[in-house]
Amino acid sequence: MKKYLLLFPVLLCSGLIVSAKQFHNEYLTLATKVAHSDMKRNPDAWMIDFNKIPKWDYCQGLMGSALLKLYAQTHDTSFYNYVSHFADFMIDSTGHVRTYNPNEYSLDRVNGGKFLFVLYHKTHKVKYLKAIQTFRTQLLHQPRTTDGGFWHKAIYPHQMWLDGAYMASPFLAEYGSEMHDTAAILDAVHQLLLMAKHTYDPKSGLYYHAWDESHEQRWANKITGQSPNFWSRSMGWYMMALVDVLDYVPTNNPQRGKLISIFSHLAKTLLKYQDPKSGLWYQVTDSIHSKGNYLESSSTAMFMYAMTKGVNKGYLNKDYLTVSRSTFSRFLHSAVVVDSIGSYSITRACAVAGLGGKHYRDGSYAYYISEPQRNNDPKVIGPFLMWSCQLAKAVY
Repeated sequence: MKKYLLLFPVLLCSGLIVSAKQFHNEYLTLATKVAHSDMKRNPDAWMIDFNKIPKWDYCQGLMGSALLKLYAQTHDTSFYNYVSHFADFMIDSTGHVRTYNPNEYSLDRVNGGKFLFVLYHKTHKVKYLKAIQTFRTQLLHQPRTTDGGFWHKAIYPHQMWLDGAYMASPFLAEYGSEMHDTAAILDAVHQLLLMAKHTYDPKSGLYYHAWDESHEQRWANKITGQSPNFWSRSMGWYMMALVDVLDYVPTNNPQRGKLISIFSHLAKTLLKYQDPKSGLWYQVTDSIHSKGNYLESSSTAMFMYAMTKGVNKGYLNKDYLTVSRSTFSRFLHSAVVVDSIGSYSITRACAVAGLGGKHYRDGSYAYYISEPQRNNDPKVIGPFLMWSCQLAKAVY
């Protein structure tokens, strides 16, 4: 198995050894091995993200979406069955979602609604549609900033986080497309444009993790309201949100070009900060030579999924596909390991990071590098599977 990981990058770099169809199969084969390994570690999907009790949350939504994308390309029904079993366990016949509390106004919970579109189309179970409507209703009543931006959660008033862009906007855009709700699509786009407006740093070309309209948080800049550092994964969430929302924005929408411009500019900027040896990005994006900063895998998988899809959709030129293939090869060396029984693990993922809260997170450099890394975090597994699927589409 370990020899396979060493040989795979060589095959990718040689157009003389393997055909395009074989490339396609290799990416999906590797993604399948990673997915099956993770499903074995988490026999029930509610266990994802190291949960001890059932929970409806964004990581289940991320993995559910990723596994269904892999199912669509491999036709391995174990992926579909795994996700649908979770949905049926968590959603009762009335459409009530177990552990979900709408009064939290948590954008994280909304992300779980995305994979329900696939299940509803395949089964036509009314309970899935009712659950989808539940999350749409939350967003209709979501507390907002004065210019219409979603608060990240009720416990984080007046705050927009880059993470939240992925949690809400792709769901909202897909809902709008499926239900012919133009207002939903426009709102999804509006959220992404507000994130760009409030978190962008023109000096670096990067985006700060969050913005506090009230400027009251200890982490907030008293003039701009922005948090003080660039957390790579937060930009990964934002990039994935941009490229996924664009699937549902009509070509005649006047804001579509703005989203593509934001996306392409961020992609170009991020390449300046990639570690050339490992292919990874650092936990704090721009502090490459600072003590304690570590190379982080989840942000890398997110960036590469978004960029590869960007090529496939025509938003980026094909040079980014070369970058993606090269990064994939280095990623296997840097972050993927196989144990003695052939189980695949992805390492080097930041466990979690945020701002404020009971145990106050001040957004400082020292805070971000204090967050530990762990193996097989769903926030790297899911994007890795989606990245592999996009590479398979690109080379086939």
